[in-house]
Amino acid sequence: MVSPQKAAWDTVEAGLTSLLRALAVVLPSLALLQVLADAHDYRQPVVAVLVWLAVLGAGTWLVPRSRAGGLTTGETAAAIAIAVAAVAAIGAVHRPDSDPGHVNLAVLGTVWLLALVVMSHSARVWIPVALLVFAVEGALLFYGQGLNRLSLSQLGAAGYIIAAVLIAFAALRPTLDTHVTMAVRQAALANRAAAERAAAAAIKQERRGRLAVLEEEALPLLRGIADGTLDPADAGVREQCARHAAVLRDVLTDGSPPGAPGGAPGGELLATLQPTLRAAGARGLPVTVQPIGDPGSPAPPIARAVRAAIEAVLGALPPHQTRLTVLAAGDDIELYLIFSAPLRATPDLTGVGNDVPAAACWHAALNVTETGGGFLEVSWRKDGAA
Repeated sequence: MVSPQKAAWDTVEAGLTSLLRALAVVLPSLALLQVLADAHDYRQPVVAVLVWLAVLGAGTWLVPRSRAGGLTTGETAAAIAIAVAAVAAIGAVHRPDSDPGHVNLAVLGTVWLLALVVMSHSARVWIPVALLVFAVEGALLFYGQGLNRLSLSQLGAAGYIIAAVLIAFAALRPTLDTHVTMAVRQAALANRAAAERAAAAAIKQERRGRLAVLEEEALPLLRGIADGTLDPADAGVREQCARHAAVLRDVLTDGSPPGAPGGAPGGELLATLQPTLRAAGARGLPVTVQPIGDPGSPAPPIARAVRAAIEAVLGALPPHQTRLTVLAAGDDIELYLIFSAPLRATPDLTGVGNDVPAAACWHAALNVTETGGGFLEVSWRKDGAA
């Protein structure tokens, strides 16, 4: 199951990769077209053409890798080397007496490589890299044209290009983090709302089922007592009346119906959880339990995994009221532990359920929001738990 955070990051990274891929194609292509159009401005035009073809090839290699968690150390070093080498090579073969504006195309055509470094590393890495490229460009300008107003203006333009692009991408990183955080929070709230709607619908359906049972069984029982065909003093009749009265009382008070193995639907599962729930209540964490349907008798690995997951979450919560809902629909069992206070620490659920058979389709996930609160979601299948 894909987490909301990963889904949000996938969406953001796809858009960012598209932007970087466009820059990696458009900027070197413009520089290449300039070389082909003004070949006389270069001592060796073939060298300039090869440089830009190499930069285009670097884009097909580095841009896809930047999406998988950013560039590695080796890939970062390669991007820096390519950028510095391209700027140095173009500056070396460019004629000093030609159009001075063409020199800055070397910086413009390679600045996307520095943007990859910005998106993959902190300012401690990309600022020295930007200064290195700027220094190489300045050295080539002063070597070819000397220290004058023209070379200084060209160097200032190169610095503006580098600073504008890299600062824009550096500012983009916290914006992306905010976007992902908001997307995760919206997804968590949507999941919680969906779980609560499903619980409400299941509760209504369960109530209708209980009332239907009362109509089919309790009313004929009362009619038999009223017309004298059944003896109200008979132990069997009294037991049926008590059972139906308990069901009706439960429907009216939104409690848990008796009558299933263990005393209530989910009785055996809840009996396994009782020590954990009592311990939580003693710490000021009362848990309201709402079983809907009968999850049956869970296999020992599942019972242990459910108890471990709930203990981990309850152990990380401060005192407040929580709610545990167990939904059983056929062979599919879902459990939701809903809380409204922030966790003191994030419990580790990665090892929970490792001994549950794969056929049980065990799933345990913790969904939390920035403002506090969230829910633990656990699910499995009865038919694969044996």
